[in-house]
Amino acid sequence: MMRRLSAQMSGAGLGIAAISYVAVDYMRYVSPAWHSRLQPVLWSALILAVLTRVPFYKHWSKELRAALPFLASVVFLLGALLFEALCVRSVTAVLGLDWHRETSPLPDTGQWFLLALNESLPETIVSILRAHIITLHHFLMLFVMLAFSVAFDSVKPPGLGLGARYIFTMGLGRLLRAITFISTILPSARPWCASARFKNVPSHPHQWAQKYYTPYAKDPSAIRQLLHWDTAYADQGNYIGDYRADWGAMSFLSEFLRPSYSEGSSWFALLKKAGGGCNDLLYSGHMLVAVLTAMAWTEAYGGFSSAMIWLLVAHSAQREIRERHHYTVDCVVAIYVGVLLWKMTGFVWSDKRKTKQAEKLEKIQKRLVHAAKDSDMEAVRRIVEEMEASLGEEKQSGVVSKRTMTVFACATVFTTLGIVVIALTLTSDG
Repeated sequence: MMRRLSAQMSGAGLGIAAISYVAVDYMRYVSPAWHSRLQPVLWSALILAVLTRVPFYKHWSKELRAALPFLASVVFLLGALLFEALCVRSVTAVLGLDWHRETSPLPDTGQWFLLALNESLPETIVSILRAHIITLHHFLMLFVMLAFSVAFDSVKPPGLGLGARYIFTMGLGRLLRAITFISTILPSARPWCASARFKNVPSHPHQWAQKYYTPYAKDPSAIRQLLHWDTAYADQGNYIGDYRADWGAMSFLSEFLRPSYSEGSSWFALLKKAGGGCNDLLYSGHMLVAVLTAMAWTEAYGGFSSAMIWLLVAHSAQREIRERHHYTVDCVVAIYVGVLLWKMTGFVWSDKRKTKQAEKLEKIQKRLVHAAKDSDMEAVRRIVEEMEASLGEEKQSGVVSKRTMTVFACATVFTTLGIVVIALTLTSDG
């Protein structure tokens, strides 16, 4: 009874901590003075709560087994983010700034619907819908809180296993997203974006676009002829060339990134300026993170707070559309892609998999049942001896010194906290 009550209190504590974090951070808009006082207190309380529980955590062996998949997932995510950054810059630069200035946004029924709601709903409700209640770094922090809650027995261990699944799924989602938005170039819902953020991108299109897109873009008869001949028949004369940066072995990227002379010193520095790009990037990366956080929370924790997380996902989606960061289709696709990817990658969470020892014990159990049915006591004795010997070997091979486990625990906690600080810093602007 007391154990069940303790579990309920620790579970309720996670939900309260999550809601408190979002509420305190939103106070930066309501009362900056109180926000500056309460935020350090809340952060300190959360960190101290984790640090005080770490010495009593009993599942470090599970965390150790999950460490390698976690690190592999981090490497995979970094690779996916690098590929995505290359695609973002390329898809923004390929048609030139003139195309961004002249191309109108796509008609979006979701934007129309929200504008209609503004006219019919009470002003208080509209103000709540417009409020910046939750952004990207909030969803990341909510997942971090969920993963660290293994120390309070609110979530099944290992926390690194849950983190590995989350990071791997996010990396897979970002990789599929980059492949999706680079396949067909869509105009931004904010036509001024490219001129404001990518001032050094050439105004003219890339040579491929000059040959395969520009001559046929606005002439229906030219498109009909293109379909008939199935070849780029238009003669464009001399193509306008681009500056080629000298990036050593990476100079081939200049063909896709189209740097100017003033920004061509480093390809990596060029990618850091890409940000979210200035095309419509189908599907929304922000919504992917939000949905993965909600899925992880629902599956690993559940309860009333999971419903609150999904409400925050819905609020974030309508704000993405309302503020024209994305079209409605980007948010809709991100939601079902996030759900399906999370369901598909369940194998990554090591708590869901059978260990070799469990598989071996299951085989021995079947042999015992068969021997018992045949009343073969000699076979039962041999199987029991085999099981004892096997367990002894497993125990001996699985022994890890206390000092090694302590070093691993400290390294895990402080490295994870460091990653959290870096992630929150890089995403603090939403």
